[in-house]
Amino acid sequence: MKRRDALMIGGLGGFLALPSRGFADGIATARESVNCILIWLDGGPSHLETFDLKPDASAEVRGPLTPIATSVPGIEISECLPLMAKQMDRWAIVRSLTSPLGEHNLGAHYVLTGYQPSPVLEYPSFTSIASLQRRGAADLPNNIAIPHYRVGGQGFTGAGFLSADARPFALNADPADPQFRGPSVIVDGAMSIDRLERRREFASGLRKAQAGSAGMQVDVQLPASVDQAFQLLTSPRTRKAFDLTAEPDTVRQRYGDRTIGQACLLARRLVEFGVSYVTVNFTGWDTHANLYTSLKEGFTGAKQPVGLIPLLDRAVSALSDDLQDRGLLQNTVILIAGEFGRTPRVNAQGGRDHWPRAFSVALAGGGVIGGQVIGASDRNGEVPKDAPVTPSDLVRSVYELLGIPPETELQTADGRPVRISPDSAKSIPGLR
Repeated sequence: MKRRDALMIGGLGGFLALPSRGFADGIATARESVNCILIWLDGGPSHLETFDLKPDASAEVRGPLTPIATSVPGIEISECLPLMAKQMDRWAIVRSLTSPLGEHNLGAHYVLTGYQPSPVLEYPSFTSIASLQRRGAADLPNNIAIPHYRVGGQGFTGAGFLSADARPFALNADPADPQFRGPSVIVDGAMSIDRLERRREFASGLRKAQAGSAGMQVDVQLPASVDQAFQLLTSPRTRKAFDLTAEPDTVRQRYGDRTIGQACLLARRLVEFGVSYVTVNFTGWDTHANLYTSLKEGFTGAKQPVGLIPLLDRAVSALSDDLQDRGLLQNTVILIAGEFGRTPRVNAQGGRDHWPRAFSVALAGGGVIGGQVIGASDRNGEVPKDAPVTPSDLVRSVYELLGIPPETELQTADGRPVRISPDSAKSIPGLR
């Protein structure tokens, strides 16, 4: 669809990036039953304060937080993750991720695509590729980002060399807002639907006029994607999917009333409504200063910790339990990741700087073998001590969990074949 057509229709632009049903013809099909919820910790979470603490290191290395025991003997994680600690039999922690890229956009590109960035080609994210491998709900995008998809410095689209319809559909709305009813362009009310219909008629008429004035013999009908967008916008089922008020107050409180909590709750609802891939973008992890307050307290003098890690703990543990209770966890991969870790030593401002040479991710559900730690960093969390895992290895392993053959090839606009996973990528041993 031309940009001017999107502008004519107004707020429809975001919905026009709906998955192309014919795009994946000839490409291997993903396991129909496996979804993925990516909890993206944008900014680079500190592995030394979350999943890979070093209590025996010097004070400037170990930092202000201490480890606690989990439900699996021998595995310890942050004191700020007590709820996840009780669920450790579900979780696999990979402590030996390693990358050379310590800049936000470059690091995010590598972790989300499995390819190091190239000046001549932008690679697509694994959620974008996966969403084209299987059909989702007919009236919902199959790849949705909550509350938005501004990851890694906002320079990464997710679609890469694929067409724009491969981009994650960004809500650009906060599910924790009391007025939240879904994406900002959701239509609610007969009058709004009538106005939308008039806009569609106007756009169609303008296309006819343009074609006639140019003497062109062209199809003057609006593209099929526009009809899909109108159907989506006016669908009662779509509005129901985004309606968090339908959830009991006890459930909403269990997730927490902050954006990360309500975003995780919405992710669960979307999976139930047939959306296969959801990215929950949790920002604020670029903790160069005052890391203790940001990560644990949330604000100075807080009686109850409401920093980034406690909020993550509450939201993700509720998501894990909720999926388990509803019989969905076995068919849904949860991946907690960011673009890199943080420096092994606390800086003069009480924070940690970018550090890609060693960092951690956590996975559960979808065939992941829980209750284990894969790999290890050295005594200071500086480099992998054993079983190093690259972002390429991680993305390949996620594809395998989703049932997508890593050797699958896509084609660039100029016909160049590109594997969805690099030849050098290896499966993470013991993950599934």
